[in-house]
Amino acid sequence: MLAPTPFFADRGCHVRIYEEARTLIARGHQVRIVTYHLGRDMAGIPTDRTLRVPWYTKLSAGPSWHKPYLDVLLCGTALRTARRLRPDLIHAHLHEGAFFGVFLKKLMGIPLLFDCQGSLTMELADHGFVREGSLLYRFFALMEGGINRSADAIVTSSGPGRDDLVTKWGVPAVKVTALMDGVDTAVFRPHDRTEVRRRLGIAPDVPLAVYLGVLNRYQGIDLLLSAMVILKSRGNPLRLLVMGFPEEGYRQKARDLGIADMVTFTGRIDYGKAPLYLSAGDMAVSPKVSLTEANGKLFNYMACGLPTIAFDTPVNREILGETGIYARYGDAADLAAHLAGLAGDAAARAERARLARERAEREHSWQARADVLEAVYRRMKRA
Repeated sequence: MLAPTPFFADRGCHVRIYEEARTLIARGHQVRIVTYHLGRDMAGIPTDRTLRVPWYTKLSAGPSWHKPYLDVLLCGTALRTARRLRPDLIHAHLHEGAFFGVFLKKLMGIPLLFDCQGSLTMELADHGFVREGSLLYRFFALMEGGINRSADAIVTSSGPGRDDLVTKWGVPAVKVTALMDGVDTAVFRPHDRTEVRRRLGIAPDVPLAVYLGVLNRYQGIDLLLSAMVILKSRGNPLRLLVMGFPEEGYRQKARDLGIADMVTFTGRIDYGKAPLYLSAGDMAVSPKVSLTEANGKLFNYMACGLPTIAFDTPVNREILGETGIYARYGDAADLAAHLAGLAGDAAARAERARLARERAEREHSWQARADVLEAVYRRMKRA
């Protein structure tokens, strides 16, 4: 597996990589991840890392001008690993991984699977790295199209992502399989809600919404804080627990908006402790505004029995189904209204929680996802 990212760093893309590898290894596959020098090793997951680059310490999501030389180092490390192991296939995550995976495919004669978690150009635009329609944007779009065409097979993290590859990018439908994220429902499950609340100084009877994930604009954190401003102006007692990084800029923004007393920031939460922290909440929220990326945090919310409010997007509806509560896309006022409504309705919360947990167990296990992934592997081997 090629992972052009500082794996593992307790965020969504890394969770997908980790859970896929962990599940495949448990089913008898030999998997080795090749990744950057940064991040922490995960027990039971063989990992090769690039040469250490001491001045690069970024763990958060998003593009960087350091990426090109980091990915060249990654390609060299991957080539050495492939020559040593002679793997049956290359499973490349993200567009950078697939870009260098094409070279390894040609050098080693090994089929390439591209694990696509969203559009490269739209991600760059979402992060403000390039302006949509600019010359640089068109350059990356050209690169994205070439990567999409070069893979032997592609798995996408959502059904809409699959449709985008087929309709917008012209990838043959037979090459693309939707493979949503999943969740280990034995690990992510409801826990006692009082321990974390006591540790963080949040009263047990205060309604609490939780968010777990990367903190940035395209995850909708600015809109979420705006919704909290609206709730405070109306005297609503709802508290918000924000778990993730980088948080410092948003701590200051909460102070500037006058809602620091309503919002608790924890910083990065260890993935192993996430179920305990999520269980402190009465509900969960995901105001993500990117229309092309998956939304893996929703699976963990559901498995922990949390009724979830999200913006009305095809990806969110695909995951949450009838268990979700949907605010108008990008509308902070409507998000605030749904948060207030759910906070004041204990019976509705209980029913949504039950439905969410049942859906997670029934439809979103990693074992079910592994069945799909193995089927893709088998087709690649036969081709």
